[in-house]
Amino acid sequence: MEKSEIKTQFPLVTVGALIKGPSNRILIVETTKWKGTWGVPGGKVDWGESLEAAVAREFTEEVGLKLTNICFAMFHEAILDPQFYKEAHFIMFNYWATSDGEDVVPNEEIVRWEWVTPEVALDYPLNSYTRILIEKFKSQISL
Repeated sequence: MEKSEIKTQFPLVTVGALIKGPSNRILIVETTKWKGTWGVPGGKVDWGESLEAAVAREFTEEVGLKLTNICFAMFHEAILDPQFYKEAHFIMFNYWATSDGEDVVPNEEIVRWEWVTPEVALDYPLNSYTRILIEKFKSQISL
């Protein structure tokens, strides 16, 4: 195989956020992409887009919410994780943020959503990355 025939793949950079609404509850969602598990809204970063701008855009697109107080929380690496619906390698940057509203307007990726306390969220079948994010939130952020 010649070098020009080799397909080069790179990890995808993605963003997501755990947001707190005015009721002091957090938003979790079930999507079409995480095999029946719940997580937080998010998606890919566009070329030339900052991470914070990407997370704000993704929330507007996926759930119709505007974010404020966006603050970096943590990052994860997901390599060919079977929780995801297809083979992928992600570098995931997760944030904390707030929203002034809780009226979700879902796009086609969102199956269900709930505003819950962090304690109740941990009773849901969360993907492993969201579980870690919520546990960190509980230990570092006061409601």
